[in-house]
Amino acid sequence: MSDKGEKKHLIPALERGLMILMELNRHHREMSFGEIVKRVGFPQSTSYRAVQTLEHMGFLRHHPVTGLYSLGVNVLRLGFEYVASLDVVQVGQPVIESLCEQTGCSSHIAIRDGRDAVYVARVGATNATIRRVSVGTRLPLHRTSLGRMLLTDLSREEFETLYPAGELLDKEPGTPANREILWELVQEDRCRGYVIADSYFHFGISSIVYPLYNYDGAMEGVVSIMVPVHEVPPAAHNRLQCHVAEAAASISAMLGHG
Repeated sequence: MSDKGEKKHLIPALERGLMILMELNRHHREMSFGEIVKRVGFPQSTSYRAVQTLEHMGFLRHHPVTGLYSLGVNVLRLGFEYVASLDVVQVGQPVIESLCEQTGCSSHIAIRDGRDAVYVARVGATNATIRRVSVGTRLPLHRTSLGRMLLTDLSREEFETLYPAGELLDKEPGTPANREILWELVQEDRCRGYVIADSYFHFGISSIVYPLYNYDGAMEGVVSIMVPVHEVPPAAHNRLQCHVAEAAASISAMLGHG
């Protein structure tokens, strides 16, 4: 269909209203009615009807003292409701695919479910020699670097509710001996903002883990890569860490954080 054919199906009034909202959003400031008319290029009467309609529906706010217009609460509500509807896997899968390509390491997204870390997305490196985890794999939080990062979102009260006993169940060599040691590790991880663990769960494998946050600052999960120690020289670890940090920031931004 030609551009002319497509345009005949457009709704002029809707187009004008959206253009007004886009102008206000683009400049991130209040505008007078005269400035709105000048920027959108519509006749004054047409612009007035559009502005009145948008104000009535809560998409524009008219300041009673200054007479200036700004975006209304319904614009923000639309944005937040859309962001809230996004799933961490939905937005994160393309990012961890890119992360795997950049690093050559298997990449994952995990969430917390009770006392377990659950892998909800993964991309395996083509030459990976590490034992693969699959989507749905569950591992105890206290035994994994992913789990430790996921625990940093908990208050002390929430942590003690999760681990009511001083001793940890399902202990393995190299994991925290009790709840207090785990809490201390988690607080160090919280202050650092990420976890880099060597052979914490699998011997010879390092993990680099960063948190993922949503629009209200709550932790949605973590993103990580598995680094085979014998295949990746220590000099490359800083570069890999930067890639994971960038991936985490990208996913968090798409979830509305910051």
